[in-house]
Amino acid sequence: MSALDSLAASTVVVVDTADLDLLSRWSARDATTNPSLIRKAAADSRYAGLVASAVRGSTDVNDRLDALLVAFGVEILQRLPGRVSTEVDARLSHDTEGTLRRARALMARYVAAGVPRDRVLIKIAATWEGIVAARALEAEGIHCNLTLLFSFAQSQACAAAGVRLISPFVGRITDWYRLQAGAAWDAAKHQGANDPGVQAVVRIWRHYKQHGVPTEVMGASFRDLDQIAALSGCDLLTIPPTLLDALATSDQAMPRQLDATRPGPVIDATPPVLNQEHFVQGMREDRMASEKLQEGVRLFSADTEAVLSQLAAA
Repeated sequence: MSALDSLAASTVVVVDTADLDLLSRWSARDATTNPSLIRKAAADSRYAGLVASAVRGSTDVNDRLDALLVAFGVEILQRLPGRVSTEVDARLSHDTEGTLRRARALMARYVAAGVPRDRVLIKIAATWEGIVAARALEAEGIHCNLTLLFSFAQSQACAAAGVRLISPFVGRITDWYRLQAGAAWDAAKHQGANDPGVQAVVRIWRHYKQHGVPTEVMGASFRDLDQIAALSGCDLLTIPPTLLDALATSDQAMPRQLDATRPGPVIDATPPVLNQEHFVQGMREDRMASEKLQEGVRLFSADTEAVLSQLAAA
């Protein structure tokens, strides 16, 4: 049995790519996309026809962007049995009303293409404004994937908002702690279950299970197989092609590490709350999460701008 087969026995495997030609390589159920992946795919000559068809008839670059996102999403759903996550323009991460408008527009495009709502997750950055928007969208039957999630405070607010799924960024959390430690970083000491990113996800996952939170936890942003192995049993894990290939060719055992029937001792007894003051205070006390959220929004916004430039010239 390959490591990928072993992992799939306890965790839903999600492929993190917009490369359509790769999707059938693994037995993944869902797929996630983001501005960086869409920028790369849109610049690929293999998909020039798809891009041209998507943007035909529109001169508005934002409209072209949404058309392109949905075009890739529809193609992905023809190749996988589950859901696709499609991200709202990252430049709207601190704009609740703007996020609502674009999220509704994206879902309307999917519905017009014949895609059932339950096969689409609208990705939104887990800022306060994004979480408020997600609460409203969930009430309308538009399910959301809250991304760029780095802190326990973000996860609590998402749970209280009734968000369908969250994507805590394992690798980026660990990157921050590694950078802070510099030459003092001990890679062996912070491996597997001792990895800061892994520990952050385990805390969130346990809290959700202990309080009966139905929000799905999907670990994201992986750097190596040890991080993945330590989170075997998590609801979902979204994994890039390079690591999926490594899992498929490895015979490393991936025994279940997280078991919903035995989530472990209660560490965070307070149930999730949706309170802006609580959220702001939690983020203020977590420098890593604040810095990585700001950085993530900035980088995804830059990638969105790059896609818009590509589409303006299309």
